Amino acid sequence: MRLFRTLPATCSSFHFTPTMSMSAAARPSSTRVHLFNLHPSAGSRHTQKRLGRGRSSGLGKTSGRGHKGQKARSGNGKPKAGFEGGQTTISKLFPKKGFTNSISGKTYAPVNLDRIAHWIEQGRLTSSPEKPITARELVLSGCIHNAHDGVKLLSDGAEYLKVPIHITPSRASKSAIKAVEKLGGTVRCRYYNRLSLYDCVKGRTDRVDAAPTRRQDIEWYTNWRNRGYLAPQSIAKMPIVQERWRQLSEQLTRFKREEFAKR
Repeated sequence: MRLFRTLPATCSSFHFTPTMSMSAAARPSSTRVHLFNLHPSAGSRHTQKRLGRGRSSGLGKTSGRGHKGQKARSGNGKPKAGFEGGQTTISKLFPKKGFTNSISGKTYAPVNLDRIAHWIEQGRLTSSPEKPITARELVLSGCIHNAHDGVKLLSDGAEYLKVPIHITPSRASKSAIKAVEKLGGTVRCRYYNRLSLYDCVKGRTDRVDAAPTRRQDIEWYTNWRNRGYLAPQSIAKMPIVQERWRQLSEQLTRFKREEFAKR
């Protein structure tokens, strides 16, 4: 009795050996990935190092740590950074002076007028009173690479600016404001916290804009000399004003109109 059929002529190159199973014999050779030919890459798997399993392994007894000492102990074998064996560290020997304003300090991305003028000449930036230049346009056009904590407009290269521009930075210098308004442009400084600046750069409009809460920010963005967007003059002159900005301007500038009775 014959156990196997005679293979057709088209499969004459396939040879069956008695050691092959039926399933292996029925599978044709292929370069496609299947469950039966999956295997890890060469060198990706290593045998786990077995410690403390006899001296013949080379890692027995002290498990490769040597005899006693700081590095032979379990737990944190290394001292913290700056430790000098118990003597007075060098960081304590030098006097300290000044301070770092890391809590309230901000890092602004500077952008000069000559760079904006060059971008406008190349057609990479456009502006209008209804759609001013914001941090999003500056980042997408490559004028700045990172918005950091906001954009600050500076006046370097103001002589190269030939057309009026409309821009909404976080801060602006007095000379930059003067140079832009001399050509008929507008500057409106707007407050951004980290989340609102992220929404501005990404183009998200589903969240409520941030409002200044620190006293320094409130006084700065309600001052017309700084062209703050919450100043009453800015609310009256801007072509597009959100109703929330009107309410904030009314609430945050109320203290300037209040009078206290004298005793």
